[in-house]
Amino acid sequence: MVKPHIKYRVTLTGAERQTLQQLVKKGNTAGYRIRHAHILLALDEIAANKHWSDERIGVAYGCRQRSIGELRKRFVEAGFEAALERKQRETPPRIKIDGEAEAKIIALVCSDPPPGRSRWTLKLLAGKVVELGILDSISGHGIGDLLKKRHTTLAA
Repeated sequence: MVKPHIKYRVTLTGAERQTLQQLVKKGNTAGYRIRHAHILLALDEIAANKHWSDERIGVAYGCRQRSIGELRKRFVEAGFEAALERKQRETPPRIKIDGEAEAKIIALVCSDPPPGRSRWTLKLLAGKVVELGILDSISGHGIGDLLKKRHTTLAA
């Protein structure tokens, strides 16, 4: 029963187990919560679950072993309710493009492309914007979003 390589162990209380069983039985919640409930029930350190390995749980519930490990960790570190929810995404900080930087980028788009190129690409523009010191960093996607917002296109 003891799985020595498992760092985070899920041990449900009777009330938690009953809550999960009712959640699965009723099925009137988000699908990811039902899946998490199934997985937590299978991870519970009880004798009836000794045949459930992370690999087998992953196959049964359509997820990766890493996801199961992360769910274990979230249960142990953040608690029962956090384990039922999705992991909160960390959104990268949005680059603030002020009017001056935007004007310089639009002017760059309208300028002649670099030697050996017939036109600007988003990636080339992003590199040139950083090279010229207009912004500290920006991706081709960021340039594309700016141009879309301004209804500007790269002319062929």
